[in-house]
Amino acid sequence: MNRRIKLTYPQDKIQEPLLFKMAKKFDIMPNIRRARVTEELGEIVLELQGKAADLDKGLDFLRKQGVEVEIIEGDVIE
Repeated sequence: MNRRIKLTYPQDKIQEPLLFKMAKKFDIMPNIRRARVTEELGEIVLELQGKAADLDKGLDFLRKQGVEVEIIEGDVIE
């Protein structure tokens, strides 16, 4: 299963490897389509591939870390 999502990291989480931890812990393959990182904010648009249950657990993990998760539809290349 594939999901397209947008992650928005708060300032205090930008330096943490949360995407790597999620991918490894829940057997999810991320494909980063676009990213913008500043000192104040981090935004990543990506596709995640994995089992539906693993994707749900991985996204819950990110939410618990303070990352805003938005499911998006359509083409993600701008």
